[in-house]
Formats: sequence, structure tokens, C-alpha cells
Amino acid sequence: MPTMRRIATAAAGSLALALAATSCSTGGDATETLDPNADLSEQTLTVSIWADYYPEDLAEQFEAATGVKTTIVNHTTNEDIVAKLTASSDPGIDVAFVSGQYAQALGEQGILAKLDKSLIPNEENLYPEALELAYDEGNVYSEPYAWGTTGLCYRPDLTGYDPTSWNDLLDPKPELVGKTTMLSTDRWLSMPALKAAGHSLNTTDDAELEEAKAQLIETKPTLLAYDDTTFYSKLVSGEAAMVEAWDGWCNYGIAEDPSIKFVVPEEGADLWVDTMTVLESSKNKEAAMAFIDYILDPEVQTWVAENILYKVPNKAAMEALDPALIDSYPTLGITVDELTQQETIVDLGEDTVKYVDLNAEVLATN
Repeated sequence: MPTMRRIATAAAGSLALALAATSCSTGGDATETLDPNADLSEQTLTVSIWADYYPEDLAEQFEAATGVKTTIVNHTTNEDIVAKLTASSDPGIDVAFVSGQYAQALGEQGILAKLDKSLIPNEENLYPEALELAYDEGNVYSEPYAWGTTGLCYRPDLTGYDPTSWNDLLDPKPELVGKTTMLSTDRWLSMPALKAAGHSLNTTDDAELEEAKAQLIETKPTLLAYDDTTFYSKLVSGEAAMVEAWDGWCNYGIAEDPSIKFVVPEEGADLWVDTMTVLESSKNKEAAMAFIDYILDPEVQTWVAENILYKVPNKAAMEALDPALIDSYPTLGITVDELTQQETIVDLGEDTVKYVDLNAEVLATN
């Protein structure tokens, strides 16, 4: 079984609220002049990333390659790391892994440094599309680590058919009542209802959100559970027949039961991205840029795809994957064109609270 990625994407959360609660603004608008000839061995690095989402010996590997003494700490969710980054003007973290919409908001608040691309030559390994994402066009504040989408993960032997629409989840056949699960985090709970109705998953229109909320409340009694972490296990055990799932997490189910399948519903879904960012408060920016460049090396990114079972935006790494691995885990074969047809999740600023409220009302409904 592959190592489990903790809830990296599971959190469009209350970032606007977290940022509003802090007076921290370090003014990252100006591009700091960095020294391309800096002695990296004189710098240290603290990296915060989700557990089980990187090689266990990553710190040792990077230190051997660069001389930078590196410490890796783990955060559980985007909200967890945002709370740390906004708690003071210097949280003691140099590089933080956050999902794209969080990088957008943190960058706009001046908490992130602009990246010095001259120190990140491995950016050239990325697909061109990975530099055109709506949350940070041109990768000013962030470089992508992994990306993917969301859809229906299911067992055809239990559903009796291959679902094609979010409505298969929202209005399940009678025999599937009590055998489906949905994600409960802010943007992913609302997405099936918004997409099924033809709305943007980034909508801030009150009428559209009210329509989605009504549908979700109607769907709720048909669910086995809201589940963000063990849904694939429910498929494997047969407790569930169909679940809303991130593509990579569906792969964890496929690893235990190859009959499990994944489909992006015909109404479309999201394009989520997990990114690497550098804190404006970091005193070790040359080392931080070198770390990001190291991660974008094709060999490192190939390891990520092979072991985490998520797609990476690194063209050279994806082309190096064994075709047999893609045959075993078809979501790894979703093409860049197919992926970028999905809607990129972006930060909604103060309107984020509308999704927080929507979720709270749906989850509180009996």
C-alpha cells in the first residue's frame, strides 16, 4: 500500500478569516536581490509539509546535495499551516507546502516572497500549463508539487453500472442509498451540487450557493457518511459502493482492490494544485530556492508520482513513469489537456465565508 497523503487538498477553509485575524503583513511586493553565489552550507532550512507526502530521507538527500542543514516538520491541513504562518511576523519556517488557493491568498497578503527564477532552473521541467494556473499565473509566489482532480471512485460490482454524472451521487439509485460518501471540506462538499447545476465551483453568487445548499441537504439522508480520510477503505470493505474522492486517494483503494474505478463526471470537476512557497520572513532564501529547485528535479518528482500515486506537473518526470504503473493506476494517465479542462480552485477572499457558512448549515442539518 502506498504511503497516505494527508489532507493536502482538503481545505479551501476559512483562510480569509485566518488572515483577517492577524496583522502580519511582511510586504513581499518587492523582489529581494538574492546572491546566486551564496554559500548554502552556511544557511539552514525548515520546511513544513504534509506527512507521508515526500521521501522519508528528503532532508538528508537535500543536505548531501547542497550542504544545507534541513529540518522537515509536518502540518495536517492547510488551515494548520496557515495558522502557523499568520501567528507572528517570523514563524520560523522557510518553505511551506500549501494548496494553490492558499498560496494565492498568502502571496496577496505579503506573507510569501516572490520566487527568484534564476535560482530555480528546474522550472523548465514543468508543463507550460503549470505556469498558467489562475491562482498564481506565472508562478510568482509558488511552484507546483503535485496536481489532480476530484470525481467518483466506485466499485462497479456494487453499483451495477458505471456512473457518469454528479447526479449519480446527489440522487443515487434506491439500491445505493446508504452506500455513498461525500467530502465534507468547504469547497469539495459544495462542488458536486454546483457542477451538477452548471455553476462555477468558484461562484460567489448567493442564489447559486443557496441552490447548491438545498441540493446537499436533500442528498444528505442518502449518504452513508461524510468522509475525507477513510472513504477508499469503505469501498474496499464493501461498506460503500461509490464515493466522492480525490483521484490520488482513489488510487489507495485501487492498490487494495484493482476492480475499483475512478471517473470525472461529465459536468466537470476541479483542478487542485499543491504548491511550494517561500516565506518573506525567511533569512535563508537562497537555500529555500535551492530546495524548490531540487524538488523539481525529474528524479525527485518521479519518486513522488510512483510512491504517492498523484500526478505531478513535471513533464520530464511523468514521461519517465513506467507504463505498467499507469495501467495499474489509470488516474496517473489523465492527460494535461484533460486535467486543465477542469476548473482551477482559487481563493475567494472575504467571500470564502459563504462556503464556510454553507458547509456549517449542511453538516448541522438533521
